[in-house]
Amino acid sequence: MYGIVRERHFIHLHWLWIVGYVASSPLSSIPVPISCHVGSQAILPCKWKSQLDKIPVCHVQWQTPDETVFEQMGAQRWQATEFEGRVEVPEEKLWEGDCSLILRDVQLGDVGLYESFMVVDRARNKRRVFIQSVQLSVDDYTSKESLRVGETLDLNLHTPQAMKVVFQGRNSTELTVLWMRGEEVNRGRLEAKGLVVRLKGLRIDDGGTYNVLDSHGLSISRVQLTVEAYQVGETQTFHQILVKQAPIGKSTFNRSSSLLMLFVLLFSPLIQHLF
Repeated sequence: MYGIVRERHFIHLHWLWIVGYVASSPLSSIPVPISCHVGSQAILPCKWKSQLDKIPVCHVQWQTPDETVFEQMGAQRWQATEFEGRVEVPEEKLWEGDCSLILRDVQLGDVGLYESFMVVDRARNKRRVFIQSVQLSVDDYTSKESLRVGETLDLNLHTPQAMKVVFQGRNSTELTVLWMRGEEVNRGRLEAKGLVVRLKGLRIDDGGTYNVLDSHGLSISRVQLTVEAYQVGETQTFHQILVKQAPIGKSTFNRSSSLLMLFVLLFSPLIQHLF
């Protein structure tokens, strides 16, 4: 813990010294556009060797207009709280001239302008050199699915930052929370495992819109589902017939018996032919 505090304290003091005494270089380049989906990895490009000669220490800074996102000098690193564990500039590539920022598990809130700088320290002459600006855009997922009664809908959460799944019926304005992180849902027709929420035994009234939301209520993905019934005369497997819902009680046994008798009548000619 002491080492972490000391590391952050050192780098922040260095940052304040630079801001106080050395003006940043003017922004002269057009931002490089980078686009990716929520939950994926983005690489914000940065090459410093084309603008600088050999430097004694690789000291790189990445920032947005509002805050410093990442800073690294040698083995010392600092990350903003909301980016902690998600950002990195590989040290071996940094010495080769590649100061690109790797941003993992990209979130909708990461959208915006990013700027990279190299801090050059030569014989007490410290200056901060602008290298690259990047405009990051983040897209959510949208899709349409058509499934049959009795089938299963798999909803991909895409990121561990997904907080809940909200359902809106096709002809309804009401929103229903179908799943929420931290709550036990492995019961009935709904189950959750890893980054997938699964709704089994679909019914006609399961048709509608499913939204996966993050902690800020922003949409990570949206699935528009249509559930279709089997048409009269359409070929069905014996298993599909059995999964159709039946009343609970004696009628369940009678219906199963009728289905078994139907199965025997349909296939008995074939059995007799074989023997």
